[in-house]
Amino acid sequence: MRELSTPAELIAYRKEMTESVGFVPTMGALHTGHISLIKQSVAENDKTIVSIFVNPTQFLEGEDLDSYPNKIAADLKICSLAGVDAVFLPSINAMYEEDELTITAPKVKGFILEGFNRPGHFDGVLQVVLKLFNITSPTKAYFGKKDAQQLFMIQNMVKHLFLDVEIVPCEIIRESDGLALSSRNIYLSEEERVRALTLSSSLKLATKMIMNKKFNCASIKSSMQEVLKDTKLEYVEIVDREFNHIEEIEIKNTIILVATFVGTTRLIDNIWI
Repeated sequence: MRELSTPAELIAYRKEMTESVGFVPTMGALHTGHISLIKQSVAENDKTIVSIFVNPTQFLEGEDLDSYPNKIAADLKICSLAGVDAVFLPSINAMYEEDELTITAPKVKGFILEGFNRPGHFDGVLQVVLKLFNITSPTKAYFGKKDAQQLFMIQNMVKHLFLDVEIVPCEIIRESDGLALSSRNIYLSEEERVRALTLSSSLKLATKMIMNKKFNCASIKSSMQEVLKDTKLEYVEIVDREFNHIEEIEIKNTIILVATFVGTTRLIDNIWI
């Protein structure tokens, strides 16, 4: 497995290949969810490249940039065992200039939900993903559905900028008790981890209501909010898969999303209906 640290090294390495290339961008602290993306890429492509880069431009002031989990040695071992061909480990200076060109997320859908609560977050996400795509030139790139709005933003960037890459959405991976895997789960105390299960519990309740033919979004949201009352709730929202507000559940075209703080840890989760 190759370890590359500069864009020039990765571009040169990529030019050696004529085969299909799968790309999995990460911020490290790899868990089973990341491994599922990597394994899918390895299965579907001749070569797989993983990037590990904690991108500063997507963090807001006061967020956990400086304390974000760092497990490079373990991450490299995981990538090697999973069959990754190359890992890209750039520094901030390798990725960004002082007077940097910027990208702005769409004025409407880039500033709702995650974009409303974290203004500028998607600007930084799109900026770094575009850079990584240009450096890697992947055939396919793999993103988890847990970051549903991010996935939507990236899909639309590919569409609007005519990028030659296929975006592959991958299913959410959960612990046996239902908690969606996240690198930030390590911040949770034992008591907070129990409370964190209210996210998946609220989504299970929503699923049960829909199975019982209760399709009114306001009613579903109200029931979910009750389950989440012991957390610092940011939002419960129900949208179609283009992130438009809807009043009634649309089967095979709906996403139910939740974001909340458990203690000082911000968690998100969702289900696709």
